[in-house]
Amino acid sequence: MTHADGLSAWREKLWDAAVAGDEYAATDAALAALDQDISLETLLLDVVAPVQARVGQEWESNQITVAQEHTATAVNERVLAALAHHPAARAAAANGPALGRIAVACIDGEWHAMPARILAEVLRLRGWRVDYLGAQVPTPHLITHLHRTACDVVALSSSIPTRLPGAHAAITACQATGTPVMAGGAAFGPDGLYARLLGADAWAADGAAAADRLAAGPLPRPVAPRQAVDDLPHLDDQEYTMVSRSARSLVRDVMGGLEERVPAMADYTPQQRRHTAEDILHIVEFLAAALYVDDPGLFTRFLTWTAGVLTARGVPAGTLLPALDLLGRRLEDFPRASALITHGRDAVRAAASPTDATPLPGHGKIA
Repeated sequence: MTHADGLSAWREKLWDAAVAGDEYAATDAALAALDQDISLETLLLDVVAPVQARVGQEWESNQITVAQEHTATAVNERVLAALAHHPAARAAAANGPALGRIAVACIDGEWHAMPARILAEVLRLRGWRVDYLGAQVPTPHLITHLHRTACDVVALSSSIPTRLPGAHAAITACQATGTPVMAGGAAFGPDGLYARLLGADAWAADGAAAADRLAAGPLPRPVAPRQAVDDLPHLDDQEYTMVSRSARSLVRDVMGGLEERVPAMADYTPQQRRHTAEDILHIVEFLAAALYVDDPGLFTRFLTWTAGVLTARGVPAGTLLPALDLLGRRLEDFPRASALITHGRDAVRAAASPTDATPLPGHGKIA
């Protein structure tokens, strides 16, 4: 058996245990892998991380339920906790070189903490003193921590692009203390596009890449405080501010328009109405995020992903079109927003069948 085959076998064992909700079997599998001379870093990056990624992929394709997704994630978190306290991890932390102190945190509002936790453990193995602050860290609390501890670097993680404005605020606030920032996570776009746009000092695709970059030399020290508009001059047009601040009213307007178009909505249950409103709110939030970074690709990737999630659940992708049409009419005086919605419509039409244009049926599956 090749090394790759061996890793694949361990991934399957962990996957089966995680989906079954068997944290003991999952932990036993991870510890057994260590006994087979798989390094702890390899286990974290090439077994645990891919299994967690598969959890999301299987939910997207409707192969597992929301309950199974939450269960598997909880099991994987317990596996990580067990590995973090394994003698191999303790020895590495005790005997490794003193490379510096790093704070690892998720952006305020970001609850997907697994990537940040894996990064924290990899950095510990590589000899860093790590302050792991966990999920949803408010920026003022993060800054207080930096003043108290004088960390050498901050690693900020985010998986959801709607958190990019908050990420930008956190990056600039950390840099204002003189602390360089490394960004990571799916929220920062393909190949770290938005990390660079928001002025992060470095970006890394995964824990190994982050550790390698830090080992290559210190990140440059920030030189001068700056405002968001210094990085993103298009924010001067106030479109992002207007859309983000009026999100709730936009949802109400779109819901009202759908009710006028579709008499069947009168028979929606309260739960269906709530789910429909939540789905529309997600569309508005991703539109606002795309306005913030001025990138149609962010909005179209979200809509294409959403279309796939709907299709996997037997809901036609074209159900998104009436909501986009109504939102476009509401924002027709906003040039950038209108252009983004046009791009979005085109992306949905490309994913939908020609007859697919009934409104969102209260499925609640975009969240």
